[in-house]
Amino acid sequence: MPSSDSVQRQRPHLALTMGDPASIGPEIILKALVDPRLTQTCDLTVIGTRSLLHQTYQQLYSTVQPLADPDSFPIIDIPLDSNTISQIIPGCGNAASGQASFTYLETAITQTLEGKFDSIVTAPIAKSCWKAAGYHYPGQTEVLAQKAQVDRFGMLFVGRSPYTGWTLRTLLATTHIPLNQVSQTLTPQLMSLKLDLLINCLEQDFAIKNPKIVISGLNPHSGENGQLGTEEKDWLLPWLETAKTQYPNVELLGLIPPDTLWIKPAQAWYGKPLTVGQTGDPSRDQPTLTMNNPADAYLALYHDQGLIPVKLMAFDQAINTTIGLPFIRTSPDHGTAFDIAGKGIARDTSLKAAIILAAELTQQRLK
Repeated sequence: MPSSDSVQRQRPHLALTMGDPASIGPEIILKALVDPRLTQTCDLTVIGTRSLLHQTYQQLYSTVQPLADPDSFPIIDIPLDSNTISQIIPGCGNAASGQASFTYLETAITQTLEGKFDSIVTAPIAKSCWKAAGYHYPGQTEVLAQKAQVDRFGMLFVGRSPYTGWTLRTLLATTHIPLNQVSQTLTPQLMSLKLDLLINCLEQDFAIKNPKIVISGLNPHSGENGQLGTEEKDWLLPWLETAKTQYPNVELLGLIPPDTLWIKPAQAWYGKPLTVGQTGDPSRDQPTLTMNNPADAYLALYHDQGLIPVKLMAFDQAINTTIGLPFIRTSPDHGTAFDIAGKGIARDTSLKAAIILAAELTQQRLK
């Protein structure tokens, strides 16, 4: 929760975890922290291992500029013994790097809950390395929720278009589960929980009242009246009608077929309205423009339904935001990229966007 000092100064204090130290995490942190926009919007403290940041700095300094000197920004140093350090090699994630990244996250959560930080920005981790180290979690989201003692949380992906300035917000109803478990996991209770979280987040963190929210169907063509799947007909549509009654000040649209759901968001992202014919016969029709009216948020029902379009549009801009926590948490929407770790070619765009968004959302809460 926000510290009393931050409430007084209206300047958020963010914890930035180093992520897996064998990943691109150390590199993108050193690249990002030279951007003056970050220091102008928040106070930032890195939680990681100082010696590993120095190693990355020394390795890349002669070929990559600009880089932030690790001595130029605050670090909560998590020292590692020499045996562990020797096992952490860029590009080679293992149990040692998994243990380190888990400790960084634990430290950030503990100190944030104690009021030392207002928000957390997390660099990428590898679930396989966590598992090798003995930590069996689907991801950082679930660790944050467990340690914050909340059971109502969600994964919201946010991206601001570099072409139009429009903001895409996509919440996942289900997250890291196999595809064959999606229809069993989805229930009216789960949908209500996610929708309630989304509405509260839009109002509390984005200052959007009376939002417009588009909800996806599950099956091709949203089931086509039971011909291509019965979930929509059996319970999703009745659930949606109940939700419209429950939230009269929210415009709820759906269930939109998944293959057409993302047309208007793409138009809003790129600034190009769709050209269509009036009858579908190109020999007879003159093209007309479909007016774009994007929503404030989109509710996708499973992981790839939401994240394939998000990453196609906003791979370098998208940010993973955990909603439902007592503090703001953001993360770049990319992984550890072990294949390019230590090569100096990783892009820091998404990390900088995650830091800036965390600062903006925290300032909104501090108001």
